[in-house]
Parts: sequence; C-alpha cells; structure tokens
Amino acid sequence: MALSSNFNFAPTASRRWTQMGFYIVAVLFNLCLTIQVLTVGLAYFYNPQWWNVHVWLVRGYSGLSLVLLVWVYLIPYPRRVRSLTTSMPILLGLQFLTIHLKSPLPLGVLHPLFGFALFSASTTLVHHVWRILSTKSNVEETALTHD
Repeated sequence: MALSSNFNFAPTASRRWTQMGFYIVAVLFNLCLTIQVLTVGLAYFYNPQWWNVHVWLVRGYSGLSLVLLVWVYLIPYPRRVRSLTTSMPILLGLQFLTIHLKSPLPLGVLHPLFGFALFSASTTLVHHVWRILSTKSNVEETALTHD
C-alpha cells in the first residue's frame, strides 16, 4: 500500500515544484516592477540619470512575462491565474506603445495608468498563486501525516 501511495504522490510533488518555480518567477517579475517604479521616482525627484535604469529594467525583465505566459498553460492553474498572467504581456505591450508611438493624441498620459494596471495584475497574481500553493501544501502535509 505504501508503494501505491508514494507512486500517486510523485506527480503531485513534481507539479508542486513546477508551480513553485512559476511562483518564484512571478515574484521576481513583481519585484522588478517595484524597482522600476522606484527608479522612475528617483529620476523625477532626484536625478534624471535614473531614467536610464528605468528603461534598462523594463528591457531586461519584460521577457519574464512571456515565460510566465507559456508556463501558465503548461501546468494546471485556475482561469483567474491564467487571465492575470495573460494580461501582463498585453499591458507591457501597451506600455511600450504609449511611450514610443507618436500620434496627434497624447497617448503617453496612459503610460502610468497601464503601469498601475500591470503592477496590480502582477501583485494579484503573486497573491493568488501563493494561496494555491499554501492550500496544496496544507492538504499534502495532512495526507502525508495520515498515511
């Protein structure tokens, strides 16, 4: 019986590690967003040279949103987690468009709003995934102690 229990638990443990990796990348993405907001504040209120760091950061971490997008469809996650993950590269694209697209309308004013939506989606994603992981962790610990 113990062999059967261990055999059934192995895929769950593997899936949990995969989801933990997803969570770590989501947290890293969120931390990069936080640092980016701080650098824009430093650029505006302290020294304009921080703007270069602000631009460099987004170019460096924006690929993580695509990694998360692929990853979220490789492992089972609820629809809410998938929609939050899908929104992040879309919002990043809108960020790039509003800052680089030249038009008669001042689309640049939308840049901070899309940034706020991106930060909100990223933070909500981190919280949702953490809740999923912590719930699974409690269920698995209970199952292990009762076997």
